Amino acid sequence: MRPQQAPPSPADSRGTRAALLFALTAERLSLFYEHGQWPTAAQGASLVADWLGRTGRSLALAERRRLSELSDDLARQIADSLSREAGLRTAHEMMEALDPNYESDLTRSLMDECVRLLDAD
Repeated sequence: MRPQQAPPSPADSRGTRAALLFALTAERLSLFYEHGQWPTAAQGASLVADWLGRTGRSLALAERRRLSELSDDLARQIADSLSREAGLRTAHEMMEALDPNYESDLTRSLMDECVRLLDAD
């Protein structure tokens, strides 16, 4: 018998929005360091829609754009405050942390920052 998985939390819950903000920030940093480009707000909003669509959830366009803009601000702050090498390591660690079994002090502090940004906005 397979264990039942809990249904995904609502897309508009604080935890889900923080996780989306974290994931978008990781994606932005990765794209920046790999290709030297920042995704647009619309591209970020579309990515959120794709991610949520995989679990049958959705968010209003305005909320997706808000998360996209917050992730852009955070990703640029991170990139501006770190050397290229440190930025690459941070982006890699954030992408690793998208696996729920991966934890680190760095990614926990970045997730806390995502929650703080949502609360402050």
